[in-house]
Amino acid sequence: MTSTVPASLTRTAEGAALQAVLLDMDGTLVDTEGFWWDVEKEVFAGLGHRLDESWRDVVVGGPMTRSAGYLIDVTGADIRLEELTVLLNDGFEKRIERGVPLMPGAERLLAELAAYEVPTALVSASHRRIIDRVLESVGRHHFALTVAGDEVTRTKPHPEPYLTAAAGFGADPWRCAVIEDTATGVAAAEAAGCRVVAVPSVAPIAPAAGRVVVGSLEEVDLAFLRKLITQAGGTG
Repeated sequence: MTSTVPASLTRTAEGAALQAVLLDMDGTLVDTEGFWWDVEKEVFAGLGHRLDESWRDVVVGGPMTRSAGYLIDVTGADIRLEELTVLLNDGFEKRIERGVPLMPGAERLLAELAAYEVPTALVSASHRRIIDRVLESVGRHHFALTVAGDEVTRTKPHPEPYLTAAAGFGADPWRCAVIEDTATGVAAAEAAGCRVVAVPSVAPIAPAAGRVVVGSLEEVDLAFLRKLITQAGGTG
């Protein structure tokens, strides 16, 4: 985890319902879920295997160890998980070296959160090396704290990444709004006790208690996030 949280920042939301906003990266802030699948197909093609499109819904949003392990199992590829992880990260870094496209509404939302000094964190299952490269395009200054998948003991769908981020701000998880694009990320955030805005990127996500599903980040602003917390009883 990397953090640039001054003591004053953790207190900016004191007395307010919303204490922090925690955002996923791939498919939520940046349009890169397709990049990962393309890289996975290219790597496995090099190993002599063709990936079935139906497997995409299984691996999307998951930690690399789970996704890569699944693809090794279903293809029978002769490669160790550690070797495959390196190939996938290398391929993805090459794919994004010219920058990454932001999702519609992402830039506007990040600017609004910064303008109102809302503590904001990036919480991703991607490894630190990938997050740091993506931040070159998104803007590191938007986030006081970032949590990478290889910096926690258990990554998504386990709640540890979101509990780590909330703790980094000294925030109550139930007063944190999480924005996610996959069922795996939603499960992690909800297990942590956070309120969730789901913006499905590849596979559909159904609405549920404490969760709102929207079509894009263009439907989300600070007022929307504050309402999510208060309607869920977060003012106590």
